[in-house]
Amino acid sequence: MYDFLPITKEEVRKRGWEELDVIIITGDAYVDHPSFGAAVIGRFLEYYGFRIGIIPQPDWRNKESFKILGKPRLFFGITAGSVDSLVANYTPYKRRREKDAYTPGGIPGRRPDRATIVYSNLVHEIFPDVPIILGGIEASLRRFSHYDFWEDRIRHSVLLDARAKLIIYGMGEKPVLEVAKTLSQGKSWEEIYKIPGIVYSLSEKEFNEVFKNKDYMMLPSFEEVSQDKDKYWEFQLLILEGMKKRKILVQRDNKRYIIQNPPPSYTSQDLDLIYALPFKRSPHPSYKEKIPALETVITSITSHRGCFGSCSFCSLNLHQGWQVISRSYDSILKEAYNLTFHKEFRGTISDVGGPTGNMYKIKCKIHKIPGSCSNRDCLFPDICEYLDIDFSHQLKLLKKIKEIPKIKHVFLASGIRHDLALRDESYIREIIKEGYIGGHLSSAPEHIKDHVLEIMRKPRFEIYEKFVSLFEKEIRKLGKELYIIPYFISAHPGATLKDSLELAIYVKGLGHYLEQIQDYTPLPLTPASCAFYTEYHPFRKEKIYVAKTYQERRIQRALVQYKDKKNREFLLKNKDRIPFSLEKIFKG
Repeated sequence: MYDFLPITKEEVRKRGWEELDVIIITGDAYVDHPSFGAAVIGRFLEYYGFRIGIIPQPDWRNKESFKILGKPRLFFGITAGSVDSLVANYTPYKRRREKDAYTPGGIPGRRPDRATIVYSNLVHEIFPDVPIILGGIEASLRRFSHYDFWEDRIRHSVLLDARAKLIIYGMGEKPVLEVAKTLSQGKSWEEIYKIPGIVYSLSEKEFNEVFKNKDYMMLPSFEEVSQDKDKYWEFQLLILEGMKKRKILVQRDNKRYIIQNPPPSYTSQDLDLIYALPFKRSPHPSYKEKIPALETVITSITSHRGCFGSCSFCSLNLHQGWQVISRSYDSILKEAYNLTFHKEFRGTISDVGGPTGNMYKIKCKIHKIPGSCSNRDCLFPDICEYLDIDFSHQLKLLKKIKEIPKIKHVFLASGIRHDLALRDESYIREIIKEGYIGGHLSSAPEHIKDHVLEIMRKPRFEIYEKFVSLFEKEIRKLGKELYIIPYFISAHPGATLKDSLELAIYVKGLGHYLEQIQDYTPLPLTPASCAFYTEYHPFRKEKIYVAKTYQERRIQRALVQYKDKKNREFLLKNKDRIPFSLEKIFKG
């Protein structure tokens, strides 16, 4: 149980197994670390007695690479990897990336475009009688009809394109275990279709029989949303509403019905078990080159899952959920202690956090009351009065970790929500004083214009400025040399060239070159991608400006990073497209 999961027949035989129960195919290299989804699912199923193998980054041009572990007894689990394969393979300008962080040596081209579909169709061809179950971020965000930025059109659910039995969406440990158990017991697919956290399809006849007396929410059909942008806008809102109300969601696509069950519930105890699994926290020994994605997380610890934020460009609440689930002190402290014996440990825990570092053990006081808050967001437009914000839990945890022998530094590299931090000024003072910031603190204002931030569902910029002012006051008091590194998004729906100019002037005033500029990419099924496609505000039926062409998008990025020689040249070449003088930023 404490070896790496097998990736070859020889490794299967060494375990004394004649066959595998489940084979996981992934677009990532196999890294046995809790930040890599295939390893988490594999280890979780292994813990419950299932025999698991992994085929990492198979060569889709060679069918033999899909046969190396033989035929599984139960099913193939297929994932594109830790990121959508098109995000992994292309820049926001649809150009091939030069590196893939989830591949040994960062070598690009080891996963196909639309990896979920490509892998699934090859497995169908080779093993036509074996069920296929999809998981991971690519399948999760493409579970219904969705706008695809790379083709600039509405695509079908990946479930249909991949001809799979199920999608396990979101965080999939509990659903995949229930599916494996139910199949292992020889029960019918009708029983499996009752499991939370899955998406499946039925014929029209089957749907009418099964759902005759069931409560569900019907979404606009594929035919409607693919031909009418107004219908797609309505569809996006209904998905968010239905998920918050934990409804069964249904969408018709030609003669098939796509059905999404409500997500499963996770507890602290569930997370404690998952993160206590015997991960090696290393790549499979067959790899000779380093895997870049591992380097940044090898000594990090996940303290919680989920996010109270509802940022319209982000997939987190569609994938991990709106509620934050936190691990126990003991679970995290044990992981930190074990990390001190890792061969790569040098005295520093690089991060203790989650999607947002300072949400550990924050909770909603009323979320368990049915229908209590289905129509509001926890942090937008302001922090909800029912959110129980108490940073003492996180500070106590960080202090206890720091007391563990051999641990010299503990950092909050995953960044913090500045609006939450302002609720307790002593928290900001404490994380500075105790050295939990490793030279710089990451924070994400995302833009400086309030009308853009409102579309993003982010706090007003004055809140960020108040946070910066307080942070700088505290570092002066304590005599620390620390910096805030702000993250911004260029060309987000709603942002005009004039807005980008004002962002550029603000960045110029910071006095240093800012690398943390992210080109907006419309991720499938997110509200912002709906805004990009329809040119409507994602939550109100009103037209907004959207930078869609390569030139428009690139100009917005180039304005903010005008000090880069290539960007300056691009701006000068396209100055006829820019309705103001470039001297405002070039000068000085």
